[in-house]
Amino acid sequence: MTETHNHERDVVVRLAEAARILPEAVRPDFVHRLAETLGLPLDADRLATVDAAQLAGCLPAGEVSDDLVERLRSVLAGERPFADAPVPEAYAEGEIPGSLRLAIASNRGDELNGHFGSCVRFLIYQVGTDQSRLVDVRPTAATERADDKNAARAALLGDCDLVYVQSIGGPAAAKLVRAGVHPVKWPLGASAADAIERLQASMHAPPPWLARAMGVEAKSLARFASEPST
Repeated sequence: MTETHNHERDVVVRLAEAARILPEAVRPDFVHRLAETLGLPLDADRLATVDAAQLAGCLPAGEVSDDLVERLRSVLAGERPFADAPVPEAYAEGEIPGSLRLAIASNRGDELNGHFGSCVRFLIYQVGTDQSRLVDVRPTAATERADDKNAARAALLGDCDLVYVQSIGGPAAAKLVRAGVHPVKWPLGASAADAIERLQASMHAPPPWLARAMGVEAKSLARFASEPST
């Protein structure tokens, strides 16, 4: 395959990945509007220069959010923090009663393998005692431009109860706690499935740290010893 064909294929892959992030009904108009905004041909150089304002203009008003725009920009630029990520499922508040929202620091696939301050994305799961669902994948690229990167990452996870990371510094952990998010270290990493399975097992008789996150009374102080190091 020639270099030109490789570049063309790369552009097609970027557009397909970007479209996958959007609701199905929005996809055809988005590509059309993107072409109108950037001009033709939609090559790699043009896609790499698209900014947040241009992308927001390509979306219906009800579909615009900072997270969505950043995800689209990153994929179109070829950064691809989502290329190998699992695909989120729709979730409405309350669909999993008694559930927690868990963020997992990830650099690859559906693995827990990221440092809080340097991971390229957070996988966001809604976790109940007997089911879980991936509800979002959040890029961290925008936080790199913040004056306080750790505070920006904490704000990114402000709707979460827990965040699992391979490592995190003390000041960053303090910012998370102030945001109401409990950080938990997994130094050796794990798959998201394994981490969630362990969390679900603990939810039946939560140790104090988990009971606080769940908003319930701790049933077993003894199991506090099983908490991963923070």
